[in-house]
Amino acid sequence: MSFAVPFNGPPSQKEQAVQAMFSSIARFYDLNNTCLSLGLHYFWKAAAVKEACLCPGERVLDLGAGTLDLSLLALREVKGDGVVALDLNEAMLREGQRKLSKRHVKGITLLLANAEQLPLPDKTFDVVLTGFCVRNLANMDRSLKEVHRVLKSRGRFVCLEFSSPQSRLLRKLYNFYSLYLLPKIGTFISGDKTAVYQYLPDSIRKFDRQEAFCARIKDAGFASVYFKNLSGGIVAIHVGQKSDCAAGF
Repeated sequence: MSFAVPFNGPPSQKEQAVQAMFSSIARFYDLNNTCLSLGLHYFWKAAAVKEACLCPGERVLDLGAGTLDLSLLALREVKGDGVVALDLNEAMLREGQRKLSKRHVKGITLLLANAEQLPLPDKTFDVVLTGFCVRNLANMDRSLKEVHRVLKSRGRFVCLEFSSPQSRLLRKLYNFYSLYLLPKIGTFISGDKTAVYQYLPDSIRKFDRQEAFCARIKDAGFASVYFKNLSGGIVAIHVGQKSDCAAGF
């Protein structure tokens, strides 16, 4: 399988570090997701796709597609060949390609590219989905504006991401798990000696809370922005609709 790499800008220090870490765990990514989330990531992803309200014939961009879980769920809804799975990490996309081959699935186009400079025409997609990606971006605001650009008028942006648990007790339990248990379990399963399983909980703690991320999405030109908490706010689905007027286009 070959990929196009249309982004020619120099990678940031954060981008280089993040990509190196994800490359090192690509083979164990799906297994670790299942173990570390106790299987909940399947429910979270299904809920995000349901929130997108996909219809047959629509075009979908899966941003930061990784091993293609969201792409596969989206394909079931839109049918045909309307799904583009984009990621900057080749190792992750290759794991996704193996998944497609094993399941004999066609209709998903893989694209190796940077979310901050999408090599895609304006107003191309009805929906942009992203799962557990945006907190890893070096320039989140630039990427959100790119998402707005490639969406059709009144297109939907649906973002699934770790967030802030709402109850104090759940927050304490989650912090203990993510800070002390998650790194040990993730490292044991993958055998990876990089700092990736230390980076992951740290990136979650630094990410915007629900209301703050809503404001960031609005600043990118989206309207009708809202969020839904899942599992008590451990993760949240954020949704925005493209409004050309709001962005001044």
